[in-house]
Amino acid sequence: MLLPVLGLIVVALCGLFLFGLATARVGWLAVAIGVVAALVPVGVVVAGLLWVDRWEPEPAKLLLIAFAWGACIATVTALLINTGAEAFGDLLLGGGNGSKVSALVSAPLVEEAAKGVFVLLIFWRRNEEFDGIVDGVVYAGFAAAGFAFTENIYYFGRAFADHGFGNGTSSGVLAAFLVRGVLSPFTHPLFTAMTGIGFGIAARYAQRWIRILAPLAGYLAGVILHALWNAAATLNGGKTFLTLYFLVILPLLIAAIYVIVLQRRREQRIVAAALPKMAAARWIAPSEIELLASLPGRRQWRKQARKQSGRAAARAVGRYQASVTELAFLRRTRLRTEQDRQRQEELLQALREARADAVRLANKRDSR
Repeated sequence: MLLPVLGLIVVALCGLFLFGLATARVGWLAVAIGVVAALVPVGVVVAGLLWVDRWEPEPAKLLLIAFAWGACIATVTALLINTGAEAFGDLLLGGGNGSKVSALVSAPLVEEAAKGVFVLLIFWRRNEEFDGIVDGVVYAGFAAAGFAFTENIYYFGRAFADHGFGNGTSSGVLAAFLVRGVLSPFTHPLFTAMTGIGFGIAARYAQRWIRILAPLAGYLAGVILHALWNAAATLNGGKTFLTLYFLVILPLLIAAIYVIVLQRRREQRIVAAALPKMAAARWIAPSEIELLASLPGRRQWRKQARKQSGRAAARAVGRYQASVTELAFLRRTRLRTEQDRQRQEELLQALREARADAVRLANKRDSR
């Protein structure tokens, strides 16, 4: 009980520190403008991540913690270290060069590590919630979305404080929004998704060397992409920035989306293949196989339960569906140790309880 309380205190202190720092630098009105502008791209990114996570939704509590980690803890950590690196660069290379050291070296290394630590913690402490690449991308994406949200508040606020709204082609909030909110709202999630993919690969293998090297390779890929992005924005201005965007970042984003879609289809195949065996074991009813084998079928089932028996019944059906999915993944990729078998029993118990709740609520509505 003490650890969650301490965690909330740390997050709150980091948030207050960032808010106070931003307000001191650009003023409260600029911060307010920055918050409003930053809500748009982060909303798009979060919606995309939730779409990715539809087959086996991660606990909402963990996703909120991931976002808070990125928005507060990772941001403060990166701010302090990057500021130190900039001061060291100025001292070592002369005034004005410290910002380049920070942007090209410190920021990619530190920011990707600060965001990636949360994925590591989930992988290490809550491995039952970590089934593969999609889970890694989702947790990494939420941490990165939180980081980008806080960063965008300052960038948009600074643009407003220095140049006002602008006209979309010159400096100002509109120009900053075009670059950070329209062209590149996904850059931080894309960079950190490399780390998430590494941990997702590690979750599917028992070999120790894969579980070490895959996350490390993912982290290094994210660092390299981040460094290239910062170099294009820092060293050569707009032409190089747009070249990198269209020739490297955008194709990588399309490739990442393609991989994620393939992984979603793989998840569907795993569930569909496991359902007949679950029915044979009498964990589910044979008549439920078709409903559980597709997302539209599941959505229609919840919609029907809500229409006939209320929201509580729909939530119970949702818990039942999630338990079925986790059981399918567990039996397909894990079930190697006594801990895995214990997890299976826990999921079976959750499945039975969810089914009982749904039936009870349906009967209660019918008896009225």
